[in-house]
Amino acid sequence: MDALKNFASKNSSQGSANTGNAQQSGEKKDYGDKIASLVNKKEGGKLSDQQLETGTDQARNMYEKATGNKIDPKYSN
Repeated sequence: MDALKNFASKNSSQGSANTGNAQQSGEKKDYGDKIASLVNKKEGGKLSDQQLETGTDQARNMYEKATGNKIDPKYSN
């Protein structure tokens, strides 16, 4: 969790102006985003939705790069 917080703090320069852009553009949350939101809520809710989206996208990209397998968009888009 600390790695996610460190990653999010590096991206905090984007500020709260970008908070919720994924939801405003009509993009639905995938399972990865829902799980990240749940964990964030249980940990005190210190990260914005945009920071969580960025974190889950980075995790998906690292997984796909390491394994060469694409993840079904139902789970992570």
